Amino acid sequence: MTGVQKELKALADEKYREFTSRLIPEIDKNLIIGVRVPDLRKFASEFAKTPAAARFTESLPHKYHEENLLNALLINRYRNFDEAVAAVDGFLPFVGNWAVCDSLSPAVFRKEPAALLGKINEWCSSGETYTVRFGIKMLMTHFLDGNFKPEYNEIPAGVISGEYYINMMIAWYYATALAKQWEASIPYIEGKRLPEFVHRMTIRKACESFRITPEQKAYLRTLR
Repeated sequence: MTGVQKELKALADEKYREFTSRLIPEIDKNLIIGVRVPDLRKFASEFAKTPAAARFTESLPHKYHEENLLNALLINRYRNFDEAVAAVDGFLPFVGNWAVCDSLSPAVFRKEPAALLGKINEWCSSGETYTVRFGIKMLMTHFLDGNFKPEYNEIPAGVISGEYYINMMIAWYYATALAKQWEASIPYIEGKRLPEFVHRMTIRKACESFRITPEQKAYLRTLR
């Protein structure tokens, strides 16, 4: 057992382990330690200050779910764009569930939108479930506000997949796009540009959003 594993196990909470096991059933329960996210974030904050942190992010693959979450949290703290991209590219092949994927979001990415967009196109065309999901999530995170251009909506629309976790992220993207960029995004729903499942889930998520007006929700329901 490594030193990091020992420290994580010292933070274990059996009830939370059971909860995580139910939430992410695709993970072998024996590979879940059961560390609550606030405790893991606190540990990551302190661990990031040590030389061992860099060695840890390079020591792939990890054994436990929480080690993968820790890896994501450490990458999120990188301050150099190129180093963060390299770390993400090295880590993505070992990401095996939505929870780890969605925890990965380096803050430094917002500083280099042009370079990030190139990487997003690369990730979205990879064909790997959680690499594609990550790419779409980065598009949603960084390109639906000030950096938005209508043509960016074509990127998720061009991803055709039978993978549930990719399609759910596409739906999440378009529901968010409807909230933030309604005029540029509603044609994708009106024209039924998305696969049926994604179309239905987009409308459902949008109708659950506090950022969509009652009038917009009523209109979306006519497009089911």
